[in-house]
Amino acid sequence: MKHRHIGLALGTLIVVGAALALPSCGHDQKLVSLQIQPQTFTFLNPAGTEQYSAIATYIHPPATKNVTSQATWTIDDNVVTFTGPGLVTPTTGACGGGTISATMPEGTGGSQNVTIGYGTVTVDDPSIATCPGGGTVAELNVGISGNGSITSLPVGISCPSACSAGFDVGASVLLTATPATGLSTQWGNCTSFTGNLCTITVPAGGAAVTATFQ
Repeated sequence: MKHRHIGLALGTLIVVGAALALPSCGHDQKLVSLQIQPQTFTFLNPAGTEQYSAIATYIHPPATKNVTSQATWTIDDNVVTFTGPGLVTPTTGACGGGTISATMPEGTGGSQNVTIGYGTVTVDDPSIATCPGGGTVAELNVGISGNGSITSLPVGISCPSACSAGFDVGASVLLTATPATGLSTQWGNCTSFTGNLCTITVPAGGAAVTATFQ
């Protein structure tokens, strides 16, 4: 009977020793997902900057952290330029879209495994045909000579203070001239005109209309 108790005690010690020998994950935090915010962003008529954030989700123990400054940021197309961690601005003259990614090590005891999060960015200037929305909007310019003013319908042009505006390609724009007393309007480059009225169908490349008050 005594031998049996000794055997049980030894068995218990072996089990406890084995449990203590198992590696602990209590301080071995592991990254399980990485999310990019915002997931999509579009620069229009490219201007300004956008801040992307990398949000990491961990286990052992569970935690959610903003790791924007620790992540490695890349993009697969040269449509934007990084000016800081996750901070992007449109590349001069660029149009199109790209995939932005942030990479972080999993943090599993020195492992080289990484977790990647993805977002997208688009640089779109509708007045440029090679952009994603290319050719949908074109610029109409009005040049005046002499004493008078011009307005447009749809609204946008109120010359001489605002002599250019963007309009949908193919749209019919009516320009109305108001010459000074005693003057008449001579138009140039209208699709059609009569008196103080000029109608132009906006082409994909934009157009320039002239009005001379004499």
